Amino acid sequence: MLRTDRLFEVIDLLRQARGPVTARQIAQSIEVSDRTVYRYIAHLQSLRVPIDGAAGVGYILRPGYDLPPLNFDAAEQEALIVGMSLLARTGDAELQRAARRVLAKVETGQTVPGGLGVSDWGIAFDAPQIGSQLRSAIRDEAVLRLTYLSLAGDTTLREVKPLVLTYYVEVAVLSGWCALRSDFRAFRLDRIEALEHTGEHFTGEGATLRAMMSSNNGSR
Repeated sequence: MLRTDRLFEVIDLLRQARGPVTARQIAQSIEVSDRTVYRYIAHLQSLRVPIDGAAGVGYILRPGYDLPPLNFDAAEQEALIVGMSLLARTGDAELQRAARRVLAKVETGQTVPGGLGVSDWGIAFDAPQIGSQLRSAIRDEAVLRLTYLSLAGDTTLREVKPLVLTYYVEVAVLSGWCALRSDFRAFRLDRIEALEHTGEHFTGEGATLRAMMSSNNGSR
């Protein structure tokens, strides 16, 4: 995750808290070290974010530092609640944390209607956070090297230009351009044994490749 995103997470945590939050609590929530939290707090304070407190005591965000809440009607709030809750089915831990932050902002801004529930049954938990890495590579248009286990049980190395990540009910699938096959291919996330960046990028090609892939799928 980008450092800027981490800083926003710290601000969100402090904004939602009802009392002082320790560096250890922040560190555990955003999965960094205590020392990194101290650096983040110092940097935010240097940017004049009104954070009070000290190491060993805890930190608070002074009232008034925030944008006014967006106004949603009841149906819009329900749509947000259901939509964000459905992300639990993707198995993507980072998306789930982001969804909780969105819901916290809605709940902070206004009264959220009750009476809604969403089952979390779906894709198994994404322990290695492959989904997060793939979404980042799609945004950055970065070429990946995948160690992939086929349905036949064969392990192959694939250099892939990642284009689309699709979440189905029980599995997530990456679609992209496969150099080995010289064609578009789909890869189940639960069969990706390892991935790494090649250091190469396909900057500016993503939209064109997605259009080509969509056209190919539509003509089949």
